[in-house]
Amino acid sequence: MKNVIGALALVVAMGAAPQMVLAQDASLNPNFGSVRLNSGFTPDPHRVSITAGGSIDAYEDTPLPQACVGMISNAPDYKVTYSAGGLPLVFRTLSSVDTTLIINGPDGSWSCDDDGYGDLDAEVRFNSPQSGTYDVWVGTFGGSTARATLLITETP
Repeated sequence: MKNVIGALALVVAMGAAPQMVLAQDASLNPNFGSVRLNSGFTPDPHRVSITAGGSIDAYEDTPLPQACVGMISNAPDYKVTYSAGGLPLVFRTLSSVDTTLIINGPDGSWSCDDDGYGDLDAEVRFNSPQSGTYDVWVGTFGGSTARATLLITETP
C-alpha cells in the first residue's frame, strides 16, 4: 500500500511541476530549406528570406545555455552543411525587429547571440569552423514573428 501511495504522490508532483518544452529538434525538416556550402562559396553572403520567431521561449522553456534568448520554432529555420577551409563562418540576421540567433554546430555545441551585429541584429561567428551541419534558429525578442534575412558569410 505504501508503494501505491508513494507512486501516486510522485505522479501528482510531476503533474504540478513546470514542464520543460523539448525544443530545437534538428531532426525535423528546416522551415526555410537548406544549403551545402564549401569554403570560398559565392555569392558571399548567401542570403535566405525567413520568418523569424515562433511559440517557444528559448530562455524560459528550453534546456539551452542561458545566453540563448528569443521566441523560436521547434524545427530549425535553416540547415547549412559546410565544408570548412581556412576562412571564418559567420551567421548574421537583418530585420526591422530585434532578432536572435541560436545555432547547433557540427559537434553538438550551442552558440547564441542577441544584438551582436548591432542595431538589434544578431551575429554568431565561428573563427575556425568545423565541417558538418549547422542547424540555425532565428528568433525574435519580444514575442512576435517578423520578416528577416539570414546572411551566411566568410567575410568578417
